Amino acid sequence: MSIFTRLAKPKSRILRQQDPHIKREVAKYGNPLPSREYILTILSQSGVPLSPRELSKLFLIHENEEVYFETRLKAMQRDGQILINRKGEICVASKLNLVKCRIQGHQDGYGFAIPEDKTVGDIFLTEQAMRQVFHGDEVMIQITRFDHRQRPQGRIVEVLKHAVNQLVGHVHSQHGILIVVPEDKHIKQDILIDREKSLHAKQGQVVVVEILCQPNVNSQPIGQIIEVLGEYAESGMEIEIALRKHVLPYLFSDEVIQESTKISAQVMQSDKNHRVDLRQLPFLTIDGEDARDFDDAVYAEQSGSNWRLMVAIADVSYYIQPNSELDKVAYERGTSIYFPRRVIPMLPEVLSNGICSLNPQVERLCLVCDMQVTRAGKISAYQFYEAVITSQARLTYNQVWQWIQSDQTHPHQTQIDGLYAVFKKLLSERHRRGAIEFDSTETRMHFDENGKIDYIEPVVRNEAHQLIEECMLAANTCAANFITEHKAACLYRVHEGPTAEKLEVLRKMLAFFGLDLPGGDKPEPKHYAVLSEKIRLRADAPMLEIALLRSMQQAIYSPENKGHFGLAYSNYVHFTSPIRRYPDLLTHRVIKAILTHQLDGKNDWEKMGEHTSFTERRADQATRDVEAWLKTYFMQDKIGEIFSGKISAVTSFGVFILLDNIYVEGLVHISALGKDYFHYRPEMLAIEGERTRKVYRLGDAVTVQVTAANLENRQIDFALVDNQQSISSEKKKNSKRKK
Repeated sequence: MSIFTRLAKPKSRILRQQDPHIKREVAKYGNPLPSREYILTILSQSGVPLSPRELSKLFLIHENEEVYFETRLKAMQRDGQILINRKGEICVASKLNLVKCRIQGHQDGYGFAIPEDKTVGDIFLTEQAMRQVFHGDEVMIQITRFDHRQRPQGRIVEVLKHAVNQLVGHVHSQHGILIVVPEDKHIKQDILIDREKSLHAKQGQVVVVEILCQPNVNSQPIGQIIEVLGEYAESGMEIEIALRKHVLPYLFSDEVIQESTKISAQVMQSDKNHRVDLRQLPFLTIDGEDARDFDDAVYAEQSGSNWRLMVAIADVSYYIQPNSELDKVAYERGTSIYFPRRVIPMLPEVLSNGICSLNPQVERLCLVCDMQVTRAGKISAYQFYEAVITSQARLTYNQVWQWIQSDQTHPHQTQIDGLYAVFKKLLSERHRRGAIEFDSTETRMHFDENGKIDYIEPVVRNEAHQLIEECMLAANTCAANFITEHKAACLYRVHEGPTAEKLEVLRKMLAFFGLDLPGGDKPEPKHYAVLSEKIRLRADAPMLEIALLRSMQQAIYSPENKGHFGLAYSNYVHFTSPIRRYPDLLTHRVIKAILTHQLDGKNDWEKMGEHTSFTERRADQATRDVEAWLKTYFMQDKIGEIFSGKISAVTSFGVFILLDNIYVEGLVHISALGKDYFHYRPEMLAIEGERTRKVYRLGDAVTVQVTAANLENRQIDFALVDNQQSISSEKKKNSKRKK
């Protein structure tokens, strides 16, 4: 008997009662609808696509239920469970061999569909297919073929959700037609603009466009200009572009400002109730010269043969209550973003630089991690408690390092000596534990009066930086252990080791250099540390360290504790920066809930982990964009000049060169490497010439000439020059200087 015959009887309402998920639906809704799973089952059993009316009849959906049932079907369509075909019939997506994906555009026009189901590989999309979508769109893909390497290719069947409603770009006028070219190079379609909706924007100006018509198979996207930002080379334009390109929330609403102004600028007597009074202890803050908010203060003293280390962290959670307007905006931002010359704070500055900052000589509320450190550098005991402190001084890394190196006395001699002694103990334990340490060069940009780069210099990390880092690591691990011991949910900072695929690539590359990573199929951090120490004095050490770093996975926030591979910790959370990182704020709330026996378990930790990991990546991408723009502008008046540098990255399309002493990176395209056919050799981290056997390897020293600096693409191009050209150029420079 067919399902239609069986369900045509008056007793067909029994069908809804056979839903295996009916109890869940009853718990959620007073008049429960068929569950998503059951709808898919019935659609599959029918054997053919059904119209919405046919499906409603099967389930005896009453008139007063139709709106809710339609909403459920739309949600299933949006999530890629069902598809509405051209006849308006409902199809089970899996029966059509459709895959729900997110679009990832490439700057060369083609793209990939990234499946939601991680067991399915990325699906290649042609340039023609990509014309009907934007980067980030959610779509249903049908795999159409496999290439000679068995990589899937597909076509877009339906767009489920549009990701781009606004974008930033620059104006072009072509043959009387006004278009906006998007700043995001993942998006290759130009946006058509009606001149009546152009706000009189001029050629080359940077604008914000609202998308009126999304792209489709037959037409380009259409939009209207809603904001004119100004000329491309204006001071600060690079940040204005990044804010809009990455959809960064950078303005605080009136509600948030109003809520923040209600918080007292001083610690009230009632705020100190039930807190441990530590105001007489000489806590210190040690930060960079340009720091404006201070999350952490430290204090150490000898305790018998051991040491007592206290890390006091600003009690931001006391002021930012869950579900308040301040909490919502902090969660939305996820992190503070530090652009050159401008900060987009997670919290309004009246809080981040005021009552929530451990400024010197004022009372501040803290959550303290109080630790006992043994002579061997192990933490033998710890406790957390709420306290009130008064920081005695705001010190800088360079200032403290100068005191440590010299014999001169200073006002904070006892405190610094104590902290330095504890640091040495913790550092020895770090080495014993096998944490991975790489030498990396950070840089700082210095700007002229026009807001453009004057020069770039390396930031030299000294032992004062390391001192604070070790104190913070100790507090973070204690926080993780405390939460884990009490079996409470939280967001761990997870950093996993290499995947099998990355490990295989790494081993092949190391073998080429006569090296090996110990540890077999599952190397531990100590194995990486041993190899890192072994290669430290080699000329190619920077290249090899980059390869080791790339073999590991990106750190994320997750409720599932998988340890921190790089730091060699089995438990690790972020606890020490609640002013600028939302996960740290969450960690504080969990610790305080444990202390007060008020754990509620209501948070959706999986969702929060995904969101805070996303906001961290978003901030990093925006910062890189701004720095790339500034460096490209910096190099525009250096076209034709010759510099020395080293190969910093090798790709299938060329090599990237990092210039010595300038710390700017540019590309030598594979076509400019020489008169030969060059091939990418990933196992060598090199490009090799077919005829000449000339090899360009990661870390090699080269001499290059600047040939282009394109602001729109943020791309600096170099050409290789031989030594004779380099010497000749240097003589000319010296001659000009003498004149």
